[in-house]
Amino acid sequence: MSVRHDWYQTDEKIVITVLLKNAVEKCYQCTISNDSVLLTAENYELKLELLNPIDPDKSTHKATPNKVEITLFKRDFGRWSTLERKIEQPSAPVVKKKQPNDWEKLTKEIEKSEDKEEGDAAVNALFKKIYESGTEEQRRAMNKSFMESGGTVLSTNWEDVKKDTVDVKPPDGCEFRKWDS
Repeated sequence: MSVRHDWYQTDEKIVITVLLKNAVEKCYQCTISNDSVLLTAENYELKLELLNPIDPDKSTHKATPNKVEITLFKRDFGRWSTLERKIEQPSAPVVKKKQPNDWEKLTKEIEKSEDKEEGDAAVNALFKKIYESGTEEQRRAMNKSFMESGGTVLSTNWEDVKKDTVDVKPPDGCEFRKWDS
């Protein structure tokens, strides 16, 4: 079980307050080394890997009825950005899998792009980005649905599009007319 703690600092020392009631009765032990602090008591353990080295000979700890206060003297004067250093865990090999596209995220990215395009240029940029990042089936669905519907439908779902001819579906309030050449 971990113990709740807090800390503050001056240029020369760090004071860690560990909230542990009746620490003496729980046979607490505090081990202070150059770069770590270990506090144990019955079912409690607090292990801190310190950001910078300290002087363990000057450092102290004392228990009160509600807490244990640990005073650490810094080897080098100055402020620490954080109490603990990050211990890097060995990372597992990364296996990249093609993730399904998040169209909402993609749309937001395009909207935030620095060269803010407007109107048809923005729409065309969005469709280009969707097409480029889609799978082969999604591209096939986009091509088939766009061509068969006369540009009124754009689908990325091949399972729906492959079954039949895609019907023309103009926007509400509009009428679709074929271009006569």
